[in-house]
Amino acid sequence: MLAANRSGTATASPRAAATELTVPTAVSVPPVRRTGFAARCTRAALSPYARLSLLLALLGAAAGCVLAFEPQRLLTHGWPPQLGGAAAALVFAAAYGLCTVAFVPRPLLNLAAGALFGSQWGLGAALAGTVLGAGVAFGLGRVLGQDALRPLLRGRWLKAADGQLSRHGFRSMLAARLFPGVPFWAANYCAAVSRMGWLPFLLATALGSVPNTAAYAVAGARASAPTSPAFLIAMAAIAVPALVGSVVAWRKRHHLRAR
Repeated sequence: MLAANRSGTATASPRAAATELTVPTAVSVPPVRRTGFAARCTRAALSPYARLSLLLALLGAAAGCVLAFEPQRLLTHGWPPQLGGAAAALVFAAAYGLCTVAFVPRPLLNLAAGALFGSQWGLGAALAGTVLGAGVAFGLGRVLGQDALRPLLRGRWLKAADGQLSRHGFRSMLAARLFPGVPFWAANYCAAVSRMGWLPFLLATALGSVPNTAAYAVAGARASAPTSPAFLIAMAAIAVPALVGSVVAWRKRHHLRAR
């Protein structure tokens, strides 16, 4: 409305001016959650237990492939003649890593590496395959299994192991690799469920696997001469840590039961 002042000039009333200067504010609308069939299927496929089921299916398929192709035949039939030199060592390292993910025992693969490529090349191929297989297993466990398995860590031993791996990742994994009684695959997936970082895990795996891998590679390379000093030293390097580990585990059994 217009109101006349004393000078006769028409001015807008305060109420009208306030109405004209009012700017409409944006109304916040909450995000609409999709409830269609496709959205429900997507959420179900990405749930922790669905990813864990996928991990178990992948591991089962890998184990089935190992049983079908029998990689232990490398010790009796040798490497395919089409491959040789560095290319053969790289292909063997890749196959080694995949076989460890499928629960093939590393001692068998280490012996095959030494028998096929000699001590030096065999050690390099076996170590590369060890780090590759550990990294693949760690990644699969971290992406597909961690969210589903971490809520299940309720036992005292499981909590203690998880806390040790999470707080002292490099030191704990280095000890697990050096200790011959810890299965390779078990250490990989336990570390994946914990909060250990990638770099400490891979570095500890590479360093801690050197002694045992070297002993098996030398034993495989000198298997044709079982009375040679190199073969006997390698066998001693395999047997002594295993014996020490067994004695330590036997002496610590009462302490572990009391925890």
